[in-house]
Amino acid sequence: MRAIAINVAANTNLPGFRGPIYPDGSFEYVPIPEREPTGEQVPTYADLDLRLPIPDDVADTPVHLDPEFAGYADCDRYTYGDEHGVKAGPLSDLDAGDYLFFYATLSTHDWPDGAESTDDTGPADDRLDWIAPDWGAYLIGHFRVRRAITGEQYHDLPAGEQSVFASNAHVRRADFDAKVLVEGDDGSRLYDCAVPLSSPDAGATANRLVTDLSNDSGKGPWWRRRFWYDGEATREILDLSDSGAENRT
Repeated sequence: MRAIAINVAANTNLPGFRGPIYPDGSFEYVPIPEREPTGEQVPTYADLDLRLPIPDDVADTPVHLDPEFAGYADCDRYTYGDEHGVKAGPLSDLDAGDYLFFYATLSTHDWPDGAESTDDTGPADDRLDWIAPDWGAYLIGHFRVRRAITGEQYHDLPAGEQSVFASNAHVRRADFDAKVLVEGDDGSRLYDCAVPLSSPDAGATANRLVTDLSNDSGKGPWWRRRFWYDGEATREILDLSDSGAENRT
């Protein structure tokens, strides 16, 4: 068993803001905007029923909902696609039973108006001590891989098997452009509580899940890179994702 972790979701470039992380470690998964024409209607930011206010100028913008997690808005499967060759090669080498971790940079927020903690952790100023002060990088979910295929292999699939990926954002584009497609099995999930990759002191400082467990040095803009994990490190991260919110470091 092995794993790769990749960066996904909204950021300060696209669409100009990050998703929030709340005082109890819960968060919002906010996709990036869709930048290519689509062959069918796709959800907008307004359709996602997020707990944070969406700027008026992006509310009606279609989203690139990738990865998709079953149970999230407009999603009933676990799929991920990527058009970049630098990611496609390593991802297409994943085998059944391997893991694909997804992480995002999230901004530290108090509770939105009318919202309550999901974990009884107290008032907004009683933030969990592993949450970075302004922003940080956090694991937000994973796929347990059922299969990973190249774009060429997708075109060779029978129609019935292609339909597994029908709701993936790259398949929904007017011009299919995925160089890799990954399907997660029922061991996949979007987390209820994030797992920190940043130090509690500063978002730009990597914690031991990066510096000790992965192949990455944690130097420079590590939060934009891919990380590789061996079997032992993968099991440790999975254990953390199943632990209580207070014990996620």
